[in-house]
Amino acid sequence: MSGVTGPNSSPDRPAATTDAAGMLTHYRGPFADGPKPEALLIDAPRLDRFGLAELRRMMVIGFVLVAAVVRAVAGWVLRRRGRSLATAVSEGVVDGFEQLGPTFVKLGQLIASSPGLFPTALADAALRTLDEVPPFDPATVRRMVAAELGRPPGQVFRSFDDRPLSAASIAQVHAVVLPDGRDAVIKLQRPDIAHRMNTDLRIQYFLASKLLNRFEAAQRANVTGMVEDLHEVTNQELNAVLEAHRQTRFRDHIGDYGDNTHITAPEVYWDYCTPHMICMERMSGVPMDQFDELARRNIDGELVLRRGIKVWIEAALVHGPFHGDVHAGNLWVLDDGRATYLDFGIMGELPDEWKHALGEIMYTAMIDQDYRRVVRAYQSVGVMPADVDPEVAGPAIAMVMEPMLSRSLGQTSLGEALKSNLELAEQFGARTPRELLLVAKQLLYFERYATTLAPDYVMARDLYLLRNVFPEAVERVCEEKGITLPD
Repeated sequence: MSGVTGPNSSPDRPAATTDAAGMLTHYRGPFADGPKPEALLIDAPRLDRFGLAELRRMMVIGFVLVAAVVRAVAGWVLRRRGRSLATAVSEGVVDGFEQLGPTFVKLGQLIASSPGLFPTALADAALRTLDEVPPFDPATVRRMVAAELGRPPGQVFRSFDDRPLSAASIAQVHAVVLPDGRDAVIKLQRPDIAHRMNTDLRIQYFLASKLLNRFEAAQRANVTGMVEDLHEVTNQELNAVLEAHRQTRFRDHIGDYGDNTHITAPEVYWDYCTPHMICMERMSGVPMDQFDELARRNIDGELVLRRGIKVWIEAALVHGPFHGDVHAGNLWVLDDGRATYLDFGIMGELPDEWKHALGEIMYTAMIDQDYRRVVRAYQSVGVMPADVDPEVAGPAIAMVMEPMLSRSLGQTSLGEALKSNLELAEQFGARTPRELLLVAKQLLYFERYATTLAPDYVMARDLYLLRNVFPEAVERVCEEKGITLPD
């Protein structure tokens, strides 16, 4: 016999059932039957508002950054150790970012992930923002989980660890055991995170649009646009229900073609999800960049990487939502040999016309090298003017791209190839496509792994990646060239 849990039950609380001995056997949260459409909407406050709260916060930001840089420079004067002044200043700036909290950590991550747009010293210093940030305290964790669930965590989970497994800028992860014995984790947002981050984003926007845009370098890097993008992405991440929904869609599509059994993503346990908390399957493994550990386990790093990129490309070109933040902490090799994607806070989804265009670009690079198709693809989405002649622009793009794409990743950079592609397109009146930026960022991440795991791997010629996207063409080329593709 089962019933609603006793002393803490009320009409407003989510349903939970207990057995005859009073032990919790199940819990049904607000999204047990899946999220309603309104729960997936983004509630992003205006970015161009600037008031007294922003002014006070800006004064704090200025003081913290100046103090951090002064400390770093003073340390550099006393013990230079071969470092340049630019390195010292950059390290001071990043020190300030870490003291100022999640929004500035996010800014550091953006800088670290876009090294071509920022001074090398600053991009290198910002790499540490990709690591974990300090967690919030256990008492706050338990209070917040109780507020989310409508009852203390001890009444919902068989066990709950208030010490985090990991802590990031927006949320941290805790281990739990569900009433039925399954190991799981919850991803819990930091307290008052939405208000704090949007206040900081308004300040960043004010500084970028009113001050930084007076400098040519800032205009070239489009810092105002970067803050706008960060505002959009951050407010998507702040919607835990949207994240869980996208994660579920990504996971559900992995096996659509009957293969990809070696790649997975955590299952979302919707019964235990709330507006600011996601509950999901617990995964056990090592991050993709722990190269020594992968070697110790005799993991074929190149094969794991190829399988992971293949799933990602199928998501981007066919299924819809693709993972938009595949740094090493979000791509693991599991103890059972499979690989998994983690943390779906940042996702991209291309419109159908962009899926087609990107598919045409990849088809050209990997299958027939007819760059007239690339020109037509760019024209179809308005990146390149319609009056550009594919017979002229196609060979020009091929002359730049082909030597780069034919080399291994150990010999060239996809970032360099992308930069050259866009610069060449601009000569024909093209505009830089925003839709490609998130795609390009992920390819750069994959490149970083490949330079160590598989330095001779030529991603842009790997037919395996398109086996399910263009099956007939891939089969034909494989037969012509005697290529055997892995499982």
